[in-house]
Amino acid sequence: MINFEQLRGKLIVSCQAYPGEPLRQPDFMAKMALASQIGGAAAIRAQGLSDIAAIKSQVDVPVIGLWKEGHEGVYITPTLRHARACSLAGADVVAIDATNRPRPDGRSFAEIVRRLHEDEIFVMADCGSMADAEQAVEAGCELVSTTLAGYTGERPKTEGPDLELLTDIVTAFPNTRVICEGRIHSPSQARAALDAGAYAVVVGTAITHPTTITSWFDDALKDTK
Repeated sequence: MINFEQLRGKLIVSCQAYPGEPLRQPDFMAKMALASQIGGAAAIRAQGLSDIAAIKSQVDVPVIGLWKEGHEGVYITPTLRHARACSLAGADVVAIDATNRPRPDGRSFAEIVRRLHEDEIFVMADCGSMADAEQAVEAGCELVSTTLAGYTGERPKTEGPDLELLTDIVTAFPNTRVICEGRIHSPSQARAALDAGAYAVVVGTAITHPTTITSWFDDALKDTK
């Protein structure tokens, strides 16, 4: 049973590799997760059943699991079946799309959360707007995150984390564990998210995606005159 208090004020590291990349293998992601834990990560966010299982075998911090299928609409753990599979693979918490967009199985977000709670499965709600956060809180989700801010068409995509949405959610729901996730690319941005009231902060690309990190440096050198 996860103790959510151990996440308060901490860093959650998202260990994911995109299809076709050299690190797109469960054993690589498991080692990445272990390295992140050694560096101070209080939890790991992992995508795909094989990665979840491999990471769970390597770390002793909580694993937040999700299953991406597709690239448009609801693709983060889109159905009840996907969510249950993540739990069976070893996820301590299952992250699901918290929007009102149509889902492949026809179920509503609220119904999926209710069914998961009946199975004693904890839920992280990936939100893109205040409306998403409101329904996530109403559904009783254990974690409410800004993961989808700027990706659903309801809010502009900010250069860094959407601190405005974070602040709005924290202000509206002061007793909710609100997680800041999305476009946190530096320690100072992570600190700003905590200072804005985030319960915890998720960082992925800036820690675990060497292809993107390398491109940042390469682009900076190209701009040198």
